[in-house]
Amino acid sequence: MGFEAGPVGEALLAVDAADPRPLHEQLERAVRAAVRSGRLAPGARLPSSRGLSADLGISRGVVTAAYGQLAAEGYLVTRPGAPVRVSEAIRGGQARPAARSLVREFAYDMRPGLPDLAGFPRHRWLRSLGAAWRSAPAARLGELDPRGVPELRGALAEYLDRVRGTAADPELLLACTGFAQGLSLTCRWLVAHGIERLAVEDPGWHQHRLIAEQAGLRVVPVPVDAGGLGVAALEASGAAAVIVTPARHFPTGAVLARDRRAALLEWAERHDHLIVEDDYDTELRFDGSGVGALQGLAPERVLHVGSASKRLAPGLRLGWMLAPSWLTWPLISAKSVEDRSSEVLGQLALADLIARGELDRHLRRMRLRYAQRRRALLAALRRDVPAAVTGDDPAGLFEALRFPPGVDEPALLAAAARRGVGLEGLSWHRSAADGPSGVLAGYANLPETAIAQAVRKLAEAVEEVAG
Repeated sequence: MGFEAGPVGEALLAVDAADPRPLHEQLERAVRAAVRSGRLAPGARLPSSRGLSADLGISRGVVTAAYGQLAAEGYLVTRPGAPVRVSEAIRGGQARPAARSLVREFAYDMRPGLPDLAGFPRHRWLRSLGAAWRSAPAARLGELDPRGVPELRGALAEYLDRVRGTAADPELLLACTGFAQGLSLTCRWLVAHGIERLAVEDPGWHQHRLIAEQAGLRVVPVPVDAGGLGVAALEASGAAAVIVTPARHFPTGAVLARDRRAALLEWAERHDHLIVEDDYDTELRFDGSGVGALQGLAPERVLHVGSASKRLAPGLRLGWMLAPSWLTWPLISAKSVEDRSSEVLGQLALADLIARGELDRHLRRMRLRYAQRRRALLAALRRDVPAAVTGDDPAGLFEALRFPPGVDEPALLAAAARRGVGLEGLSWHRSAADGPSGVLAGYANLPETAIAQAVRKLAEAVEEVAG
């Protein structure tokens, strides 16, 4: 059974005896909604508590309690002997805008960081979440070990040793929200200990530079060629730490040459410096020639950072840091101050996924799928965009496409976006101002038919810009 008051301005206040919420709470919600929507304007007069209680057929005490709460919140003004009015400070009358995302959507999303989102193993993940709920001790939901839950640290240590050739100690392994958080914590520690210069690959992932600069470090670009990072240039940089993608350089796909790996580790050992190893997608090599992690060769000189973003999905926000023993406690302390601990259920689910071998099986499926999609991309490019020069890197989620000097990169990106194709420019990832124009074209998140359509759109964009 419902009760309604007569019109107050244009508002209609109502309570419902069948509603399980207390009557005073219902009345409060009704008044708030009327004020926010503008149906009750600033300064509008409300019925007296006696009059409204009579209209609604409820206790005057209920109305008094509701008016008192709304006055305390600032919605109403109540004075002895004066009518109850809507506060003049309230400005309603505007419809609440729909929530929007800052992430731009494309009909053909070829941005390089996306795995096959439709291929995410939803059912297996749900099974692992269910297993986490059933088997984890209740204390796990209250436990806030900043390193992460023991189940995940143990599973990751075994996995990384087996798949990446690390020398992992679960006690030195920290769960985090991804590479960005791991690098951010590390950069802030470097600044706090008097480090001023950090070397980055050039070209290299633009987020490396942004995170380091935000922490207050001076970023020193070090050129990369077909053999990877130039260690001789690193020696001359004056940097006390470096970020590298040695197993598969971003964005060129180069593998750090054997002699440079040795020279890089010798540089860190001789100068007592730190190497931050960004191990972002090494399990996604199609030819089975994966390169082992640097951390396995020098655990006390290399901070190994990885995540589930390319292996599963960026939205999971799950990553890990395998730290040198001397850096572990500072990172634990920094992580504890920043957010106390990463989300627990996701950690437990990932631990279960790894322990049951589901992550290995998923990556095997994805390697086959991504290899097929890369072949489809290369075939479409040869047919429709012959001017694009591709690399020879049978791995990962994207292809770097270089164009002749006459193709303006920003104009090409804009022309492609107008046609619904989302790409990234190579210039985004260069520290140097000059360099060949080109784009990074992700293929992992599109089926073969969509890849062919996207490349035809890209061909139109290239023709528009070159013409």
